[in-house]
Amino acid sequence: MKSISLDITKAACFLEAGAVKAFEPKVKAAQEALENGTCPGNDFLGWLHLPSSITPAFLDEIQATANVLRENCEAIVVAGIGGSYLGARAVIESLSNSFTWLIQDKKNPTILFAGNNIGEDYLFELTEYLKGKKFGVINISKSGTTTETALTFRLLKKQCEAQRGKEEAKKVIVAVTDAKRGAARTCADKEGYKSFIIPDNVGGRFSVLTPVGLLPIACAGFDVKALVSGAQDMEKACGKDVPFEQNLAAQYAAVRNGLYQNGKKIEIMVNYQPKLHFFSEWWKQLYGESEGKDGKGIFPASVDFTTDLHSMGQWIQEGERTIFETVISVEEPEKKLLFPEDEENLDGLNFLAGKRVDEVNKMAELGTRLAHVDGGVPNMRISVPQLNEYYIGQLIYFFEIACGISGNILEVNPFNQPGVEAYKKNMFALLEKPGYEAETKAIKARLESEK
Repeated sequence: MKSISLDITKAACFLEAGAVKAFEPKVKAAQEALENGTCPGNDFLGWLHLPSSITPAFLDEIQATANVLRENCEAIVVAGIGGSYLGARAVIESLSNSFTWLIQDKKNPTILFAGNNIGEDYLFELTEYLKGKKFGVINISKSGTTTETALTFRLLKKQCEAQRGKEEAKKVIVAVTDAKRGAARTCADKEGYKSFIIPDNVGGRFSVLTPVGLLPIACAGFDVKALVSGAQDMEKACGKDVPFEQNLAAQYAAVRNGLYQNGKKIEIMVNYQPKLHFFSEWWKQLYGESEGKDGKGIFPASVDFTTDLHSMGQWIQEGERTIFETVISVEEPEKKLLFPEDEENLDGLNFLAGKRVDEVNKMAELGTRLAHVDGGVPNMRISVPQLNEYYIGQLIYFFEIACGISGNILEVNPFNQPGVEAYKKNMFALLEKPGYEAETKAIKARLESEK
């Protein structure tokens, strides 16, 4: 089996000679801190050797539950927010037909995502779409009280019970939640839902290889065993005893931190395949929530090329030189499409006749990369042999371990997210949630004084 690969040459050239190698001691110390559990946030290291700990029996249980949902549902709604949905969506959209909605795939249920916003129109339109359909729900929440997800699940639970009857609804509602406590656990036990556990030592953004991600991915019809196999092989390839020059995650973490220390404050994730849009969204949460604290952190952004070359391309080429790019390049598309000859040649494109569309895309990629490097933008390139479960599994673990290493080099806790709670406190105070009376009084006084 091939593997993903990393080319750092067009980024390392922006650093002093030997700068990447100079990071080896820091990378080694960071990885040893992860392995020894001596780093900040060490109670959330369950993801580190998660791939190698997954058993065939566990995957069989995931698949069996997915099969029940697939056999009894036209649509399955994944209710979750942040890490409770982004990983699953990243994988599913990377592997799905781009026009699943239109072709009405008879073999696989439609996978929908909700509980990740509080848009009334979105939720109304979702409930309208589900009317008359046999749908199921995967409710993903450790606490069961996260506002966006809890609000959505209450709506969906009521609708599913109304349309299918309470007993039948129990067969198609699955909870992925805490082992013992929380509203979602209480509800699952009371109603008799099939449930899976979110490990206490795995944070949401690192949870795609737990039931949080594996169950929805299996429901979509994809091979979770191949996904896990890819992650397992990458776990070995990025182990602490793998030499620095051969360790992809160590190299990536070293280069991005070297660039950060040289004033490159923004990392732009670039893809040339529309299917990878949500993979970039998952990556942004992974790195933004892990590194953005204590007044530090590389800002993670993303673009879809060549589309965004016609919007963000100008800024990347000639804007402030505080950026670097990481390009995900897919070597071989699943399909083949040749560009046709045209007798009139009004568009002047006959020089492309007989070429694969992907060849045009690859030349756009290479030409853009060269232009951006010439324009002062360091560029790393991750090459992926093709988009399938195995290589996506490799990518997931590669970015996770690199994130853990990078966060430790930065000297932050990569596994907490204290800043996320600030908006919740204000929102609950404004909504006058019981228990927030003092906060409600204070925030109302503040708003009155700001008029």
